[in-house]
Amino acid sequence: MNVDYSLIGTRIKQARKSCNMTQEHLAEKLGVSIGYVSQVERGITKISLDLLASISNILNRDLCYFVSGANYMAANYMEEELIREFSKLSTGNKQLVIQIIGLLRKNERGE
Repeated sequence: MNVDYSLIGTRIKQARKSCNMTQEHLAEKLGVSIGYVSQVERGITKISLDLLASISNILNRDLCYFVSGANYMAANYMEEELIREFSKLSTGNKQLVIQIIGLLRKNERGE
């Protein structure tokens, strides 16, 4: 598996903006330069796991969010992941998944 630093950087940028935080403010909290934050967000510089963990804490996101896109801290992370994966399926496989969900619901109701 290859690490997509560009995608990690994009997720960092999105999370930072959703917190109404500037690159300057994030850089200050991390003890790095604004240029470094910019390079990380553009995927030019490979980020260390320690620094990614610090960003995770500052931006209140699960570390896995930056690497995989799944935010396990969110209450509805499973639904988000299911929707993301479901959207990638062919029409035939989507129908199969819907049938499987129907069977699982019947099973839960004891039918």
